[in-house]
Amino acid sequence: MEILPESLAVRDRYKLLIGTIVPRPIAVVATVSPDGRPNLAPFSFFCGVGSNPMTLAFCPGNKPDGSDKDSLRNCLPPAEGGTGEFVVNVATEGWRLQMAAAAESLPYGESEFDLAGLTPLPSRLVAPPRVAESPVAYECRTLQVIRTNPGAPAAGNLVLGEIVCAHVADGLVDEAWHVDQDVLQAIGRMGGPEYCRTRDRFAMPRGRAALQRDSAEGA
Repeated sequence: MEILPESLAVRDRYKLLIGTIVPRPIAVVATVSPDGRPNLAPFSFFCGVGSNPMTLAFCPGNKPDGSDKDSLRNCLPPAEGGTGEFVVNVATEGWRLQMAAAAESLPYGESEFDLAGLTPLPSRLVAPPRVAESPVAYECRTLQVIRTNPGAPAAGNLVLGEIVCAHVADGLVDEAWHVDQDVLQAIGRMGGPEYCRTRDRFAMPRGRAALQRDSAEGA
C-alpha cells in the first residue's frame, strides 16, 4: 500500500501517525499565562533533542479553528506574547488517570491542576510549577517555535526548549546516572485511547554485535 497524504482527510492522517509512531512518551506540560494563571496538558508528540545543551521538544497541534492551544500560547517567547517558559513532567503509572484528566479542554485561565487533583510545586528557575506526583520534571526555557502551517486546523507546532533545571526523585538514578525503569514506571501513548506500560523490556547490543547475537541465538 502506498499512501499520498493529500489523498487522506486530515483526521485520517492523524490516525495513521498516532497508530504507527508508537509507543510515544508523554510530556505533561505545565505553563502559566503572562498574568500568572497555571495550565497543564499532556502531549505525546514529545522527545529529547540533545544533551549539549540539554534540549527537548513537544508539539502542540492547533485547535480545530486553527488557533493556538493554551500551552503554546503561554510558552511562546515573550516577544510573541508568552512567558517563554514551561515544565515537562514525565507521565508514569502512579498518576495516569490524573494525566488523562488534564487533557480536558477548559476555558483559558482555568487550571487543569485543580480539575485533575494534581499538586503544583514551585519550580526553581522558571515561573510554571511542576507536578509533585511526577518523579521527573524538566524546567525549560523556550528556544524556538517552528510552525508547520500557521493558523490551519490540526497543524503542528514544534516547541524547542532548553532544560535549565531537572528534578529527579531520590532512588531513581544510580551513581552512573542510569535510570531504574522499574522505579520510574513510565507509560506511553499508542493509537486512539490506548496506552502502554514499560515493564516488558529486553536488552541487546547495537551495530554488528546485534547481528552476531542473532546468528548465535539461531544456531
